[in-house]
Amino acid sequence: MKIGIIGAGNIGGNLTRRLTALGHDVSVANSRGPHTLGELAEETGATPVRVEEAARGAEVVVVTVPLKAVPDLPSGLFDEAAEGVAVIDTGNYYPQQRDGRIAGIEDEGLTESGWTQRQIGHPVVKAFNGTYAQDILDRHRPAGDPDRMALPVAGDDEAAKRKVRDLIEELGFDTVDAGGIDDSWRQQPGTPVYGLRAGAEAVAEALAKASPERTPEFRAR
Repeated sequence: MKIGIIGAGNIGGNLTRRLTALGHDVSVANSRGPHTLGELAEETGATPVRVEEAARGAEVVVVTVPLKAVPDLPSGLFDEAAEGVAVIDTGNYYPQQRDGRIAGIEDEGLTESGWTQRQIGHPVVKAFNGTYAQDILDRHRPAGDPDRMALPVAGDDEAAKRKVRDLIEELGFDTVDAGGIDDSWRQQPGTPVYGLRAGAEAVAEALAKASPERTPEFRAR
């Protein structure tokens, strides 16, 4: 598939490494410009592009930028994407540690991904937000392996969610359907599934145990 990745930090960089290794055509962008991505491009064969070009022709786009940077993404970002493009949101809200107070989340009660999709004007599929970046490289396993990890995936567009789940399974992880975007609070920071390294059954149990009440460290002061 043609895949665009916006954000070349730990998650974005390691997804670039794995997806190119699997034979996908990956374009990668960051806020500093394609000239800063030469080393990653040389290592992986990915194409460094400007953010405005990252979704062009893409069947899947991964948005993996700090939440506070989401409103700065260019308008019309997905206008030239492939029909039915699936947009993966890996983001997390860290109000005390990084992002500051976001009113839509704090006052309106939007889920983090609900707020993100409002900002970008496109439905998203929430995935990889509670995944350790190094695990993308080190913990993939073949289907049926007893040590294969599972990742929760939430989204309202069932076709897009299926596309994302298939891609994650190709990457070497099982998936658990975590519901729609209004349910995606179950995998936000501070919940039992966040950072959980476990199989599908344990991930499903952790999702069921989640509370909508934010823990103090993930609320704005």
